Amino acid sequence: MTTASAPLLRIAGLSAYYGELRAIYDIALEIGEGDILAVIGANGAGKSTLLKSVVGLMNRGQAAHIRGRIEFGGKRLDVLTTEQIVDAGVTLVPEGRRLFPRMTVEDNLRAGAFLPRLRAGADRRLAEVFELFPKLRDRRTQVVAQMSGGEQQMVAIGRALMTSPDILLLDEPSLGLSPIMCKELF
Repeated sequence: MTTASAPLLRIAGLSAYYGELRAIYDIALEIGEGDILAVIGANGAGKSTLLKSVVGLMNRGQAAHIRGRIEFGGKRLDVLTTEQIVDAGVTLVPEGRRLFPRMTVEDNLRAGAFLPRLRAGADRRLAEVFELFPKLRDRRTQVVAQMSGGEQQMVAIGRALMTSPDILLLDEPSLGLSPIMCKELF
């Protein structure tokens, strides 16, 4: 699925470890601009570990670490912090959403614009998220804990979009959602 131009995301020789346990081994892939890639596998196959590796959540010392090379737009990600990776344009919607349950929809969304370069355009991006997910506009003052799983997933994706990503990684985006809510979300 890679385009003729240089890949947007390139992974070469990626292995990830939890202590001595190797969770993924020698992964190589390239994703071009406009490509959509689905990684499919059984529980425990390493899908989430792959995504966490891309956004820097696996390089936390000896317990969880990676080997290999991850590049985005020609820039090495595997040597950056998670904040630097998000600032470079790579964002993950994690499995389980990781929202702030006692905060409102709007506050959760605005939390996605925490980096200095994102603050100036936060109102414009918030309007874009509300255009994409009109239900969130209607519920902007609602506490997230009072929402359904599908609505919370919309908030999680909206928060990720507030970072103005060049590439959006989604970990289990339909987990626990009804078929009707999956259709609405996608």
